[in-house]
Amino acid sequence: MKQEKASILLIYTGGTIGMIENPETGILEAFNFKSLLENVPELKKLGYSVSTIQFNPPMDSSEMGPDCWAKLVRIIADNYNVYDGFVILHGTDTMAFTASALSFMLENLDKPVILTGSQLPIGMLRTDGKENLITAIEIAAAKENGIPMVPEVCIFFENHLMRGNRTTKINADYFNAFRSFNYPALARAGIYIKYDTNLVYRPVSRKPLKPHYLFDRNIVILKLFPGISSEVVQSILSIPGLKGVVMETFGSGNAPTYPWFLDMLKEAVTRGIVIVNVTQCTAGSVEMQRYETGHKLLEIGVVSGFDSTTESAVAKLMFLFGHGLSPEEVKEHMHCSLIGEVTIPDSWRS
Repeated sequence: MKQEKASILLIYTGGTIGMIENPETGILEAFNFKSLLENVPELKKLGYSVSTIQFNPPMDSSEMGPDCWAKLVRIIADNYNVYDGFVILHGTDTMAFTASALSFMLENLDKPVILTGSQLPIGMLRTDGKENLITAIEIAAAKENGIPMVPEVCIFFENHLMRGNRTTKINADYFNAFRSFNYPALARAGIYIKYDTNLVYRPVSRKPLKPHYLFDRNIVILKLFPGISSEVVQSILSIPGLKGVVMETFGSGNAPTYPWFLDMLKEAVTRGIVIVNVTQCTAGSVEMQRYETGHKLLEIGVVSGFDSTTESAVAKLMFLFGHGLSPEEVKEHMHCSLIGEVTIPDSWRS
């Protein structure tokens, strides 16, 4: 599946993968990706044309947000017709948020955009960075009959290629930092890279890339816990300008049925705030019709997030409100899978 002479644009935003030890001081510092082939000579054996763009200065992923997402989309849009695929090197902490956002921002995408990074700097002997980088580039260049294998925004990490808006960081210490619990891996890298082509999202019709740049930051995450007070909930729902809430509930979408809690949520919904119910569990889906506690949320107008990750739900709300949609329109779109980010049960389609 390797495409000779394939051209890949490598975008380094920052993060652990881009660090290398200064031989004079012993301090880890970001290296110049213009000299990438010198630092990762293995890339020469791939036979691809790899160009690089580097954020200046490189950014820690904890500082990434809508402005940086827009910068990435602009780089991809400006170079879209020049390259066969794109690889984004990114810090791991917020990589799932960035991947989710880019999946909505790059409408009609028909080329691979692969995010990767590492848990250890690329300059360290035991780094996972080189393997992640080399394989991500190989995936971004992979074609079959001239068609890209994975025309999606994906995350590649520790031998797994995952849909970006389905992925969550699960580990801060080990190389298996990411997992996609509610959607299978699109490919696995071993001796060979094995793609599950039936799982890959492909555009229904081929249209020109339509980049989007608008986001509304008036979104908040409300994580429920036993004993949460009315003061806490009220303070969050009373944030000036608030438009959307991603509410992390228990199990399959359950929450307390205290009258004060339900009244506060109902009042917020009446004011036009969109409240999306996602589960705190690492895997599984919200089913608000399953238990009485969840059904009460449905009755007052809370929206099901189905099996969405928190990262994807946040990015989706910011994206939809950023494009001027009304609360009712946002609710309708939250009940749709725009780019493969959720699985909609058949009962909701009828």
